Amino acid sequence: MLKLFKYLRKRDWLLVALSVGLVVLQVWLELTMPDYTKEITELVVTPGGTLKKIWLAGGKMLACALGSMVSAVIVGFFASKISASFAMNLRSAIFDKVESFSMEEINRFSTASLITRSTNDVTQVQMVLVLGLQVMIKAPIMAVWAIIKIAGKQWQWSTVVAAAVGILVLMILVVVLFAVPKFRKIQTLTDNLNRVTRENLTGVRVVRAYNAELYQEEKFAKANDELTNNYLFSTRVMALMSPGMSIIMNGMSLAIYWIGAVLIKNASVIERVDLFGNMTSFMSYGMQVVMAFMLLTMIFIMMPRAFVSARRINEVLHVEPSITDPAQPKLPNGNIVGEVEFKNVSFKYPDAEEYVIENVSFKANKGDTVAFIGSTGSGKSTLINLVPRFYDVTEGEVLVDGQNVKDYSLTELHRKLGYVPQRGVLFSGTVENNVNYGHGEEERTVEDVKRAVEIAQGKDFVEKMEGQYTAPVAQGGTNVSGGQKQRLSIARAVIRNPEIFIFDDSFSALDYKTDRVLRSALKKETGDATRLIVAQRIGTILDADKILVLDEGKVVGQGTHSELMESCEVYRQIAYSQLSKEEL
Repeated sequence: MLKLFKYLRKRDWLLVALSVGLVVLQVWLELTMPDYTKEITELVVTPGGTLKKIWLAGGKMLACALGSMVSAVIVGFFASKISASFAMNLRSAIFDKVESFSMEEINRFSTASLITRSTNDVTQVQMVLVLGLQVMIKAPIMAVWAIIKIAGKQWQWSTVVAAAVGILVLMILVVVLFAVPKFRKIQTLTDNLNRVTRENLTGVRVVRAYNAELYQEEKFAKANDELTNNYLFSTRVMALMSPGMSIIMNGMSLAIYWIGAVLIKNASVIERVDLFGNMTSFMSYGMQVVMAFMLLTMIFIMMPRAFVSARRINEVLHVEPSITDPAQPKLPNGNIVGEVEFKNVSFKYPDAEEYVIENVSFKANKGDTVAFIGSTGSGKSTLINLVPRFYDVTEGEVLVDGQNVKDYSLTELHRKLGYVPQRGVLFSGTVENNVNYGHGEEERTVEDVKRAVEIAQGKDFVEKMEGQYTAPVAQGGTNVSGGQKQRLSIARAVIRNPEIFIFDDSFSALDYKTDRVLRSALKKETGDATRLIVAQRIGTILDADKILVLDEGKVVGQGTHSELMESCEVYRQIAYSQLSKEEL
């Protein structure tokens, strides 16, 4: 928890210092009021007391109350400002950290968990901070100061207050023992609920197509019930605090008055006035002590959950990304452009025993089209994901323009690439926003967007949309078809004018005619760019300059289509499973 306080700015620390000063003032004013209560009581019961003196003491008491209220309001304002600023900085730090993660770190934390950590967990820490500035500072100061005030007075009353505090502490311990373990579990269960909800909303079409609504409802109900039961148990235990506090405070009041009555009865006439005044002020001080411990109880109940949230936030913030910029990035080699080379590359996922890719070597020169084909799970996508350094090779080297990708800064490396993933990803916004996306967007014009969309064979459907290039795109591109989504993703890569295109099975949702026309347009308009294509369809890669056939992570064939038809059995099997001999 303390580690997170570094996200407080200097101005926030200044406000914290002012808040502490105001809290001390507030406590002093609140603990001064019982003195005026005693004074008024003595003036009322003393024959020499005048109404003027009573009004004067009452006025001072009212001024203390107003001063305490103003201090409390200002502290509340400062606390809200500090906690809001702290939460903003913390969320920004988490987001920035996640943005720096490689695929390895992203996979370590689930998406649902990262969302919970950057929202719900931050809120838990923020709540403790805002209450802590008002309560955590005030409670111990008030408790100690009030105890000092009552020290040295009637020991009988002191014993009653000590007993009330002892019972209260015992009750707090019982609550902590039973409720805290449940609070620790709540954040993990919130992750699970978010995960189930996200899965259901993302896959709602599949759920409906398979009539799996009841199954999803049961799955959600299980996660929901588990979280609810934890909340209910914790809340029920906490509910015991309110009646418990009432019993303790009322019992303490009754005991103080009863003891006071006995002491006053047995005292002399002169001592009775002093005892009566002391009893009224002692009652107020005793209430202040108990209230201070009650305020601390609120913090003790919230702290365990906040500590769990803080630990989960720190887990994200303290992860060191496995893929980072080199200490001294090298500048690109201007003599070589658009060249990609794999030298004896092998790769296995972290903590895995078996290699996904083994000993792969090939070279793509400027303007070449190099295709990768193979059965599902053969390592095609993994292979090309090593070029933009989504993962780093386990063995060997990946070279771009004659230089190891590890020697580039990530920004410089990605500037050279136009990447189109397997699943077209669109963001909420407009067609233009989605195509004109990423580095250099401020330098591009609407005409550049139109040209990129035309090359990607998306002009027809875009210009039929209401608003055309300013037509809205829903989050995830849910208002366009799969093929349209792929074409807009390709247009996004085209507008960058990259040296190297990476197409990760990016033509799978296109019909054969659009596929052929699109590839022809790409070759004509971006002929100087190198193209790496992962494909499942033979028709997509027939004209490639080089085809690599992968089987279980190994290259079992390499060459042109006609060469592989003669020399590679795996390639022939794939080809004949899709096209007839005449078509081939």
